[in-house]
Amino acid sequence: MKSALRLVALDETAERLGLRAGQTLADARAMIPALAVADDDPAADRALLATVADWAERYTPLVALDTSQQQEARSGEAATGKQTIPARSGEAATGKQTIPARSGEAATGKRQHGLMLDITGSSHLFGGEEALLADLLARLAARGLHAAAAIADTPGAASAAARFGGPSIVPEGGATDVLRPLPLAALRLDHETVAALDRTGLKRIGQIVEAPRAPLAARFGAVLLRRLDQALGREEEAINPRRPVPAMIAERCLAEPITREEDIVAVLASLATTLSRQLEARGLGARRLELALFRVDGAMKRIAVGAGRPLNAPRPVLAIFREKFAGLGEAIDAGFGFDMVRLAAAAVDPVDPAQIDLAGNAVAASDLDGLIDRIGARLGSRHVARIRAHDSHIPERAAIFEEINEEDRRSDRNQTRGEEDEGDTISRPLRLFARPEPVEAIAEVPDGPPVRFRWRRALYQVVRAEGPERIAPEWWCDDDFTRDYFRVEDPAGRRFWLYREGLYGSERTAPRWYLHGVFG
Repeated sequence: MKSALRLVALDETAERLGLRAGQTLADARAMIPALAVADDDPAADRALLATVADWAERYTPLVALDTSQQQEARSGEAATGKQTIPARSGEAATGKQTIPARSGEAATGKRQHGLMLDITGSSHLFGGEEALLADLLARLAARGLHAAAAIADTPGAASAAARFGGPSIVPEGGATDVLRPLPLAALRLDHETVAALDRTGLKRIGQIVEAPRAPLAARFGAVLLRRLDQALGREEEAINPRRPVPAMIAERCLAEPITREEDIVAVLASLATTLSRQLEARGLGARRLELALFRVDGAMKRIAVGAGRPLNAPRPVLAIFREKFAGLGEAIDAGFGFDMVRLAAAAVDPVDPAQIDLAGNAVAASDLDGLIDRIGARLGSRHVARIRAHDSHIPERAAIFEEINEEDRRSDRNQTRGEEDEGDTISRPLRLFARPEPVEAIAEVPDGPPVRFRWRRALYQVVRAEGPERIAPEWWCDDDFTRDYFRVEDPAGRRFWLYREGLYGSERTAPRWYLHGVFG
């Protein structure tokens, strides 16, 4: 019977008719021939849970997926009394640290995935724990999601109260009294452990709270006692947020939803000012900023920007986001409006003390820093790089592109004009071809410059030539040849950088010619 189709989730009508999760589909249809079923879709459940998790960040940025319960039935169908509706989606269980949202059947310990929200220190923003819980449930219900929620001191107690009929708010220090009458499955144990406990007559949590621990651990494993201690607060249980916790945040709940970009920028400016004060007070600057826009219909838009140098002033923060908005264009869909906006400093670094002028104003940083940040915001930071010298004499290998970091910027700012290598700025083209392009060339003497060459089907006459500049290959490269580079000019004043590959006689009998770059 292991390969038989089984029910994994039920709606309220199916429960009232006596069906249960884990029951085979054949047995269920024997009881109710007109039973309507739908195929189980775990991927859709996970996608829904992720969407609800994004939405739940309006209450706290500390949102974790609660997947502590294992799914026993991996194949099956969701049974409903009369309609093909999968059972509960989006149960919430919130603790003072938490909120789970499930899809599946709570009483059997199957598929009880949900969300955990750490609301410590944030409930007062919503009028207290009762008001936060009521607001959360009302918003989920308005979107067609049946949810159960509870607030407790520990994630385990919150999960048990939400999924097994405990109070919506567990009093502080009252987890033991709330858990005693609940079934052992409320401890987030696997089905085999719950069944083994049941066979010995242990059905309620109260039966093991003060029972001898050594026999319980020896017979049922250490996980039973660990889950009990976590739920009672005897052992610390930390939740694992699905996103990195921001270093600092500033947020605004709006009385009226906003839709226009100008209004978003105005709120962003206010949040940037608030966040800048927090950063400046700690001597920090933001290297990565995230703007979260919460829509009234539950959708959420996240916009992230990076800064090449730590920022702790509102003006440059606003400038980067303006460039980002310009690059996004119409991608910001406000729907019926945003009713909450959050600005977070996702990554921070210490800020060097700013130089102050005689008027008391901070001296502005290099214009290059601002330019790099604006280009990165509009095009993406991966499209902004610097050219760094590489240890090779071969021109195409002599420089590499690297991401610009703060160390690079600092060294550039500290470099004086006298330390720069002026060099011969016109001896080589500023930009080379990605790959040298072959040309047909004719020279008066074997080792001399070309007198004419054909490139891309066009014939060019050479009136002036300089060179050669000889570049030998690295000794460890067996397949490379010596190059003789020439700077040549045609009658129209166009200048080219060509090279002959291979020495006559010693390396090649018929050297080849290539065009490597064009002078601007």
